[in-house]
Amino acid sequence: MRRLPQQTSDPNLLVGSNTADDAGVYRVRGNLALVQTVDFFTPVVDDPYDFGQIAAANALSDVYAMGGRPLTALNLLAVPEDKLSPATITAILRGGAAKTAQAGCALVGGHTIRNPEPIYGLSVTGIVDPRRMMTNAAARPGDLLVLTKPLGIGIATTAIKRNLASPALTRRVTAVMRRLNTEGHDLANKGWVKAATDITGFGLLGHLASLCKASHVGAQIDTAQIPLLSRDIVPLLAQDCVPGGTKSNLAGAAETTQFESDVPLPIRTLLADAQTSGGLLLCVRPRKLKDVLDLLKHDRTPAAAVVGRITRDPRSRIIVTA
Repeated sequence: MRRLPQQTSDPNLLVGSNTADDAGVYRVRGNLALVQTVDFFTPVVDDPYDFGQIAAANALSDVYAMGGRPLTALNLLAVPEDKLSPATITAILRGGAAKTAQAGCALVGGHTIRNPEPIYGLSVTGIVDPRRMMTNAAARPGDLLVLTKPLGIGIATTAIKRNLASPALTRRVTAVMRRLNTEGHDLANKGWVKAATDITGFGLLGHLASLCKASHVGAQIDTAQIPLLSRDIVPLLAQDCVPGGTKSNLAGAAETTQFESDVPLPIRTLLADAQTSGGLLLCVRPRKLKDVLDLLKHDRTPAAAVVGRITRDPRSRIIVTA
């Protein structure tokens, strides 16, 4: 993306690609802006209906991470006709339709192509008041970092693919992935959070690094406070049940992250784990922490953990402590 021309001359383009935000934001008028995003991937679970729900929730999350409300969505579907039955394809689309309906988002059409492996996702358009949006560039020193879903999703879905996941772990990770991050819109609308990102393919460390760079700040992560998806994750890490993307994330984190010597490799791996439909990482002013945690408790988010804080650091380093 750095090699492409940046369209910065349009004053209505409020958020483009230069800050690595979760979605683009374009102002239509003073108090109204469009939030636009697209996301799709290959199956992470065996059940086609669940896959449709997860892929839709993942795409919708980018709008919530900006503080927006999803308005319309388009299906993006690639299918291997010789491998998937019409019933399976329909189940994927039914799952996506159910999740967009839950979000109050109109599913207005889409596009399908042939492909050697199945791929599904959404292109989503939302709306936000520019004065209320959340971005990567609005974090401030002293903000507390609050995570709304536990880590370990990539490890769990890899275990599913390798037939190593217990039925309980499969149910747990499926439920977490298909949950909508609607609290992003609620918190932004109340003006309680100005900076946030959702934790997906680049892991917590990767997405936090983008936020720190855009905001010209650093961060400190307390590993003792990191919520874990399941106790099953620990033995899976010991078996090297780790997706390739997670390993790449951890290698890339060396440029931005300083681990204290007593942070063990499994914890470092967990912080870099490539999540699918992960939680929101919220930057919360200390005086608003109770309000935010109360809202998360009311919404029954899978986690509501204070995992660190934003620091003053012009080099945008992330310090990880045990």
